[in-house]
Amino acid sequence: MIGFYYSGGEFYADDLKIKDLAKTIGTPFYCYSASLIEHRFKHFQAHLPKNRTLICYALKANSNQAIIKTLGRLGAGADVVSEGELRRALTANIPPDRIVFAGVGKQKNEITFALQNNIYQFNVESVEELKVLNQIAEELKIKAKIALRINPNVDALTHGKITTGKSENKFGINIDQAFEVYNYAKQLSWIDIKGVAVHIGSQLIDWQPFYQSFQKIAQLVKELKKNNFPISRIDLGGGIGIDYHLDQLPNISEYCSIVEKTVGYLDCDLIFEPGRSLCADSGILVSKTIYVKKGSDRSFVIIDAAMNDFIRPTLYDAWHNIQPVKEPLKDEKFYTYDIVGPVCETGDTFALQRHLPYISNEDLLVIRSTGAYGAVMSSNYNTRLNAPEIMVYKNQYKIIRERTNYHDLIMLDQLPDWLE
Repeated sequence: MIGFYYSGGEFYADDLKIKDLAKTIGTPFYCYSASLIEHRFKHFQAHLPKNRTLICYALKANSNQAIIKTLGRLGAGADVVSEGELRRALTANIPPDRIVFAGVGKQKNEITFALQNNIYQFNVESVEELKVLNQIAEELKIKAKIALRINPNVDALTHGKITTGKSENKFGINIDQAFEVYNYAKQLSWIDIKGVAVHIGSQLIDWQPFYQSFQKIAQLVKELKKNNFPISRIDLGGGIGIDYHLDQLPNISEYCSIVEKTVGYLDCDLIFEPGRSLCADSGILVSKTIYVKKGSDRSFVIIDAAMNDFIRPTLYDAWHNIQPVKEPLKDEKFYTYDIVGPVCETGDTFALQRHLPYISNEDLLVIRSTGAYGAVMSSNYNTRLNAPEIMVYKNQYKIIRERTNYHDLIMLDQLPDWLE
């Protein structure tokens, strides 16, 4: 089997027992299933139009080289939002002609580096960015291939911190200003207009906002083509959500049907930028119980993972399934716990009033669906060492990011001369 599952009372990652991995690596640690990442990509790819389609993995979800390389070998491109992510994609041998550079605040050095590497496309988010991009392109004598990111003013019906397609959000060019900005771009000698881009938010599990935004983009593309703008690409962004409760994954075929109905007839290349939907449920965070503390009103399970390792519950009030590594018996009694970390913050909480079998000190727990926006958003707050990352593939595993040590972490600081 692939992915994460119980068998014979034990929790597995592909063909390897998590209990055994924890003994070898130490907790907390992230574990990714390469087999499941491959499966998610191929499943998405199989439902898309067969021709003129480019899937650019959104590196911000998880930028570990092993994950980028796994997807790149399957034919994925990269959606990047910084020079660092662009360098990561190139290091993982993603061809520049499969790299899209998005982001609302591209800096001059980042634009220069991207132009020098002749990337596939810049998703431009403002007139000011167009001006800077044209100026640098002229200096380098390299035309900048662009799509304008259009804000369709559609509510993504997701968390307020990850919605990006409403008029009050900082992202993109308002759709009612699109023609004006395309006309301006057409006058710039070193700008090569290629297409239209849209991305309305993250973790969408209701397809209606996609339908509404894609309809608006389709109408805009038709009007632009009618007015002789050379639109040959439509970048539909990412945002496809996952089921964090592990009940049922969103139906990708329904999403692809919406794509076909709204923009499939426009004779344009289609670009997709999935991130979370490829790697979120392909990863887990394994942690060990330090103490079980019984308060007057609640029982707290204090684990050795903390908010610095995985911040989504604190930042987004995100719900993640938490399971013991030892499989519960069918008739086993369940208790109610708050699952918390050791950091000196009340916000260092992973779950409230969660029903789990009896938990003792040293018991192993698994936090599910942490492959996206997990390790990539972690820190060393409280001078805590990072949780290492491992990748499993069938009966093999490899540490793909080591746990640092206290000496190296502290020595990142440099003392001024007067304190020497």
